[in-house]
Amino acid sequence: MTLITLFLYMVSELSALQQIINAMTGLNGLPAVIVECAVTTIYTALGGFKVSFFTDNIQGTMVVLLIIIAVITIGSTTHIDRSLIPESHYLDASLLGWQLLYILPVAVLTNDFFLSNFWQRTFASRSDRDLWIGTSLASVAVLLILLLVGVTGLLAGWSGAITFDSEDGYLAFFLLLGQLPAWVVGIVLVLVVSLSTAAFDSLQNAMISTGSNDLFRNKLNLWVIRAAVVVIIVPVVVVALKSPDILQIYLISDLVSASTIPVLIIGLWDRAYIWQGFEVVVGGLGGILTVFIFGTIYYGNADQGAKLILLEGGLYADDWGAFGAFVAAPVGGMLWALGALGLRLAVLWLKARITGARFDALDKPLKRAE
Repeated sequence: MTLITLFLYMVSELSALQQIINAMTGLNGLPAVIVECAVTTIYTALGGFKVSFFTDNIQGTMVVLLIIIAVITIGSTTHIDRSLIPESHYLDASLLGWQLLYILPVAVLTNDFFLSNFWQRTFASRSDRDLWIGTSLASVAVLLILLLVGVTGLLAGWSGAITFDSEDGYLAFFLLLGQLPAWVVGIVLVLVVSLSTAAFDSLQNAMISTGSNDLFRNKLNLWVIRAAVVVIIVPVVVVALKSPDILQIYLISDLVSASTIPVLIIGLWDRAYIWQGFEVVVGGLGGILTVFIFGTIYYGNADQGAKLILLEGGLYADDWGAFGAFVAAPVGGMLWALGALGLRLAVLWLKARITGARFDALDKPLKRAE
């Protein structure tokens, strides 16, 4: 699941870069994608996590510079047509707005569990105190950045940069910047490419290290790992070029994690010692199946139920489909996991009865000697 999540994030990163370049310049973004992949692949294969950790500092600097330039230039050059404010209905309450109060926390919280690049930095912290300080500062910074970037969606609509029914709302920030003077667009593109490169190498590094550790227990030769960095880029680029909707990519990843993480974290509780991998696997798959069942019942046909798993309607469909999917995934996953637990215990009990052995499935595990 971690590898799938990282793969989808890599795809979305490249797809986003391509669409940003196209939105701001009208040019094909494929050359920039290829150059970015080549550069990050070379230095990630040679430098590994240390290089990725270094580029994080560059990434933070680029984000700050991008926000400063955006705030100054947008604030000084963008004209707001006040007559469009009531017409847009952006400030009115909406069904989607209330739904997102549930969807976003569930999607972001569960999905972050699968991002190995976060865990790498967690375990690289010198102490718990440093981790708390770093996480707190980063949380405040991210909140402010998302607030500023999110407001540009309102400004883009009120300035005419996008239409109110546009499906390119996720590009509002860059479409708004694309109307600024050419020198601003040039600087923004440099910062965006640098930012994308720094983010992409972290995902590359996390994916390769996760595969090496979890699948091969770090027994692979260093050159094999470096070769894997190169090989994995090919399918990522191919899928990215065929994935026009970035939001849908993230939503698929979020839905998968929403079905799996709730049943997974139960195993972290000391008192849930009877919880095993079988329940986690069945619960994760069952959560996805529950989304299909919900969609079939809600829309009245199996085809729409299957499409709901891929969230082809996105978040902007004026119904309860996406909300129901993010409720069905964790709740259904938990119910399937409990059913799997009952089934496993029943089978073990019957086996003990038939063989005359002691039924020990509910026994507490022995504590490991210090």
